[in-house]
Amino acid sequence: MAQRGLPQSKEALLKSYSARLKDDVKSLLENFEEIVKLAKGESDSQLSRMTQCEQDTYEMHVRSANIVRAGESLMKLVSDIKQYLILNDFPSVNDAITQNSKIFRQKQAEADQKLMVLRDDMAADLYDLEEEYYNSVYKCRIAD
Repeated sequence: MAQRGLPQSKEALLKSYSARLKDDVKSLLENFEEIVKLAKGESDSQLSRMTQCEQDTYEMHVRSANIVRAGESLMKLVSDIKQYLILNDFPSVNDAITQNSKIFRQKQAEADQKLMVLRDDMAADLYDLEEEYYNSVYKCRIAD
């Protein structure tokens, strides 16, 4: 209903969702009950048995189609509610963004700390290697 461009308040939209839910579940239940009644075959009528069977079969097809329609309507209702929630639930979206931002900043700080430790270790190792090289006898031989 909100997709039709009609400006509705949040409360009116939720009431329409609730009404759709009640109507569709009621339709499911009523049609299922009628199919069960027809399956019992205890109807007293003035029609011949064959005609009554055909009429019951046709009615079962119609009622099963109504059940399918109500089920599809419920699936559409769930889709509409999900879409409404996704598009209009700004506080939870903001909370999710804030939480992800905190997680990524924490990971960034951890990575920076590990890089600093790695840099310090490499600098110390490089200093040791340079000292070893310049104090080495091999350095003098290469230069000669």
